[in-house]
Amino acid sequence: MKISGYSGTEDLGALVKRPLHEALELEGKVQKVLDTVREKGDEALIDFTRKFDGVELDSLKYLQSEVKDYTNRVSAELREALQKAYNNIFTFHHSQKSDSQKIETMPGVFCWREDRAIEKVGLYIPGGTAPLVSTVLMLGVPARVAGCEEVVLCTPPDKGGKINPAILYAAELCGINNIYSVGGAQAIAGMAFGTESIPKVDKIFGPGNQYVTCAKMLVQRSGIAIDMPAGPSEVLVWCDDGANPSFVASDLLAQAEHGVDSQVMVVCESRHFATQIQEAVELQLSSLPRKEIAREVLKNSRIIIANAENAIEVINEYAPEHLIIQRKNLSQGINDIVNVGSVFLGPFTPESAGDYASGTNHTLPTNGYARTYSGVSLDSFVKKVTFQEISRSGLEGLEKVISPMAEAEELEAHKRAVLIRLGKVFE
Repeated sequence: MKISGYSGTEDLGALVKRPLHEALELEGKVQKVLDTVREKGDEALIDFTRKFDGVELDSLKYLQSEVKDYTNRVSAELREALQKAYNNIFTFHHSQKSDSQKIETMPGVFCWREDRAIEKVGLYIPGGTAPLVSTVLMLGVPARVAGCEEVVLCTPPDKGGKINPAILYAAELCGINNIYSVGGAQAIAGMAFGTESIPKVDKIFGPGNQYVTCAKMLVQRSGIAIDMPAGPSEVLVWCDDGANPSFVASDLLAQAEHGVDSQVMVVCESRHFATQIQEAVELQLSSLPRKEIAREVLKNSRIIIANAENAIEVINEYAPEHLIIQRKNLSQGINDIVNVGSVFLGPFTPESAGDYASGTNHTLPTNGYARTYSGVSLDSFVKKVTFQEISRSGLEGLEKVISPMAEAEELEAHKRAVLIRLGKVFE
């Protein structure tokens, strides 16, 4: 990891720059995949799975008998862990339900809002270099709490052409029956446009690599809603010299092992502590099974030395997906941090807790989108529908507001729609 200083005068944009990909070239490749799937359906999905995953599939959908057969292979220990994680995630997302509140904005004028579940949702579960079992719960639980009628799950097959049994078990916990062994941009296309096997959905959820993220952005132009641009994972750790460098290093490597296009960042107070972090990273890295992936990530990562005021500026400019704060004064500047996906406070709050089981959702905006997007929540799976009911006396009161405004906009029919109901004569 490179060490840099920031005192408020350096080029901050350069310091927090993320690894770049050739966007136009990427879009061109992904668009070809989308167009082919739209045209050829299942045939294209099977062909792309053979080409990209090296797997020959006879069918895409998992039958319930197959699901049962594979979920029986999940160990009792993992079953118990997934059940506990499910409970925590369910509890947190169920708490986000809100009661409808009818408001009388003026006498006789009542307005309120109600939730309506999105009917058909598609969940993308990464399964390439690492099968993200936790993502099934993070997306499947709020979909269930919201009451979505149809939930479609797509995930890439392993080299044997099968889906990881733990993914199937987590899907079973969430009551998901429509499970398909297809991944990458082609899976996004299948859910967006529909094929002979995969139903067309109204909104697509889930993180993924640059191809999956690009596909989600492109299908959005076709009128398919997406949760957010959730691409390669990232973390920023803000710490002082009193933090434990081993803790900091462990959080960096936890993110770095996701994939080579991830990024990890640190903001600390001194070069001495930055060096301690580097040493701790090297020590832990040597024994990691995915050390080669993590090492590639570290090449594009940075430690920035800055005081508290400048650190907040760095954080807001970078807008990290995950922000871990390991400082003696956890509340210092916290209200000034506005661009972040999810925050982890204190030495015993690793980002791994949020990834798996504390209850918050781990599907979060990346690549700076935390400036404008929130992470997935119950609200992501519902629509907010407004209602209003007005009495005659209420409309009489509103007429004095509506008529002059309609006249100002030169929309006479709007005015008449009120006057006719009140029995008033108009020219």
